[in-house]
Amino acid sequence: MGRLFGFLYGAAVYVLFFGTFAYAMAFVSGVFVPKTIDTGETGSILSAVGINLALMTLFALQHSIMARPQFKAWWTRYVPPALERSTYVLAATLLLALLMWQWRPLPAVVWQFNDTAAVIALYALGAFGWVVLLTSTFLINHFELFGLHQVFNNLTGRSMPNAKFRTPFLYKLVRHPLYLGFIIAFWATPMMTVGHLLFAAVTTAYIFVGIWLEERDLIDVFGDEYRRYRHRVGMIAPWPKRSPTESRITTAEKRMV
Repeated sequence: MGRLFGFLYGAAVYVLFFGTFAYAMAFVSGVFVPKTIDTGETGSILSAVGINLALMTLFALQHSIMARPQFKAWWTRYVPPALERSTYVLAATLLLALLMWQWRPLPAVVWQFNDTAAVIALYALGAFGWVVLLTSTFLINHFELFGLHQVFNNLTGRSMPNAKFRTPFLYKLVRHPLYLGFIIAFWATPMMTVGHLLFAAVTTAYIFVGIWLEERDLIDVFGDEYRRYRHRVGMIAPWPKRSPTESRITTAEKRMV
């Protein structure tokens, strides 16, 4: 019964996440949903900026703290390891929903394209960003990333396989295609308001902080294998591979990483 409850919990969290994330895509893009990043209750500029920054900070802190191995080691004393990822996803989903619910628009326009071709192109580019993001999750095991793999294995009495270092498809071009997808989706818009600009700028800055934290953890797990990968492949922008001689990391460079 405990394993069945764990599976149902993980499945319910995934459904809640998927619905919230789908709404978030429309929220940022400004289409199809009643409340978007540029609509809702307005107030003073200082109040709106303060509330929005607080919401984004809360979301960022949850991601940064709960994703760290040290927190996981402590957290799993109280939460079953099979449910740890689902609980992380639940917390992130609730905070994302809170952010969209309480977001204060700042509707002053920074730039706007009225040409039909430009509008279509920018919406298409934004959609491309979401596709890159979602594709990246499936390349690295979408269902493990959002906790379903863990609760299903727990239900069937199987243990999770050991982590393996892989670089499928997009990961051969950039180290973090998932984050690249976010950046494209956040910035590609035919109308950039002050509120949208604040959201895009702060989340982009946090993405680079998140990459720094994540890569420290990856080096701890995969060591020189990840160091070589980091030396060879760009962070979020593709660049030509270096030659084996250029890619060689010296002992001194390793100490500096």
